[in-house]
Amino acid sequence: MSGPPSPPRRVFLLSPARCDGVRMSMLRRAAARFPLALELRSGPGAAVGDVFTFTSGLYFRGKLTYARTFGACRVITPGAGLVEPERRITPRDLDAWARVRVDLADRRYRRPLERDAAALAERWPESEVVLLGSIASDKYVELLLDVFADRLLFPVDFVGRGDMSRGGLLLRSARAGTELAYGPVRGAVRHGPRPPRLPRLARPPTAKAG
Repeated sequence: MSGPPSPPRRVFLLSPARCDGVRMSMLRRAAARFPLALELRSGPGAAVGDVFTFTSGLYFRGKLTYARTFGACRVITPGAGLVEPERRITPRDLDAWARVRVDLADRRYRRPLERDAAALAERWPESEVVLLGSIASDKYVELLLDVFADRLLFPVDFVGRGDMSRGGLLLRSARAGTELAYGPVRGAVRHGPRPPRLPRLARPPTAKAG
């Protein structure tokens, strides 16, 4: 018999998408008939990774693609702590999350995040933890530092970039199969000059109809 699976070398934590924005309203419309909206309203619901990718666009798609390429990943959520991107959610979940402030002063957000981060640290004590999100944000950084200390890393090329630039950078790296360089969050420079604009990301080739 085989033993338990080896712990991942790295675990990526993906910063959350908004649950009360314009794109989320489009997804939640009762009249919406596109596939993801119908899936969300189905019995099992839709994967949180797909929902956040729709509502956040390039940035979340880049984070999710990159994390799945190079390690295990968890998504920071408003009110449900850390969840796997495959977890199914329904409109009822989104209603509850939309009422929670992504703010450590809100116990409905802080306590589940604290609980799940501590459980992750205990489950995989040797794994590096890489935050794919803004290290300048006070919405999760200090809490994660309290739990993971010097194990908490981030892509150093994120400094100075906006969300869209980060998303493009992550997609390029995933497609090339090349990980970015990481540095510790503790003591890092959290703001920096904006780097040069990335060249336009080419669309992947599509197969021709037979």
